[in-house]
Amino acid sequence: MIRRYCLALALGALACSAAHAATPVYGYHVVHVYPHDTSAYTEGLFYKDGYLYESTGEAGESTVRKVELQTGKVVQRHDVPDAYFGEGIIDWKQQLIQLTWKNQMGFVYDLASFKQLRTFNYPGEGWALTRDSKHIYMSDGSPVLRILDPDTLTATGSIMVTDNGEPVANLNELEWVKGEIYANVWMTNRIARIDPATGHVTGWIDLSGLLDVSRLPDPGNDVLNGIAYDEQHDRLFVTGKRWPKLFEITLVKP
Repeated sequence: MIRRYCLALALGALACSAAHAATPVYGYHVVHVYPHDTSAYTEGLFYKDGYLYESTGEAGESTVRKVELQTGKVVQRHDVPDAYFGEGIIDWKQQLIQLTWKNQMGFVYDLASFKQLRTFNYPGEGWALTRDSKHIYMSDGSPVLRILDPDTLTATGSIMVTDNGEPVANLNELEWVKGEIYANVWMTNRIARIDPATGHVTGWIDLSGLLDVSRLPDPGNDVLNGIAYDEQHDRLFVTGKRWPKLFEITLVKP
């Protein structure tokens, strides 16, 4: 009986230790470096059919852009009205969807022409968007990701994001990567890897040292922000606000 009791205690201790084990932290290896427009205050980013699509912020400077990956050249651009601070973007079917920061309103454009088709509304702030084949996911700076119906753009659910039981705030730019949601954590050098089924952070990507932001004109604001994934060729891209470079990286296991 004593042996069974001791065994139960040992198993319980192991389970407790596993439950509170440190979340793995991944490093990175730079595969390739591409030019990035230093006027682009990057808020949203995704890759599609050989091009990057980028949303930039700042009132009076916000844009939606189609960008050549290899050269960083802007081949198509839409200027957002001065009253709006552009935030995250994503494509759905033949449309492009963009959030704004504090106006509680987003824009829907034709993906090919960037012609505005309609607007939509949501409560609170808009930070970033990504999607899988059925849903759109939206961040608002809190630990909660909203799940949106892609056609109506209304909320149908939510995901509370936690790391070892603690809420993870300041979730910003999002990207769907191999069944996980990658999220920049604003004002840090880290990307959270989130299980969309549970909201648990399954790993962190530490991008410290990727770019020396202290050498940028406004290092307090020109922080890491922007994740794009090329599913066909399994390429992961990251950049930051007004960064001169966009990086293709692979992850290094802990």
